Amino acid sequence: MTNSFVCAVDVGTGSARAGILDSRGTLLGRADHPIAMHQPKADHAEHDSRDIWSAVCKAVRAAVAKAGVAADDVVGISFDATCSLVVRGRDSEQLSVSVTGEKRWDTIVWLDHRAIAEADECTASGHAVLDYIGGVMSPEMATPKLMWLKRHLPGTWNEAGYLFDLTDFLTWKATGSLARSQCTLTAK
Repeated sequence: MTNSFVCAVDVGTGSARAGILDSRGTLLGRADHPIAMHQPKADHAEHDSRDIWSAVCKAVRAAVAKAGVAADDVVGISFDATCSLVVRGRDSEQLSVSVTGEKRWDTIVWLDHRAIAEADECTASGHAVLDYIGGVMSPEMATPKLMWLKRHLPGTWNEAGYLFDLTDFLTWKATGSLARSQCTLTAK
């Protein structure tokens, strides 16, 4: 059997990072690539999911090169990312989450706090799900972001075909699978 390696990808606020590890967990190569952020007004922070995917691909290629391993020997990949919401249309095209209307800004970043009123509304509901998240809904979570989107950008809401947590978006881009992670479904 040939050597087997895994790739770990982490997407944060300003960059995508990738590492190549051997079967013992030794880091053999690491690389990162920046991601642009758009802040059209106070409490709004947006990413371009195409830019994120491009940054991931560049970071992975660079990490593989730095590790000095053959790409064919990378047998698995994992993704971790911030609690960011990616919105795509029914044909998987980008849909704007921005008050500017620019379609490239299709991702509400975790630190975006445009949905504070919606988060407060969720908290005030006293719903039992709050018991699992500390009793308070954060505007960084998906539910308030989705509520905000429906109320403030109804055109985008009505055109949406896919609503992804960023980690699940990355999995979809890499594999074509629409499966969602348990963490996304229960904690974000």
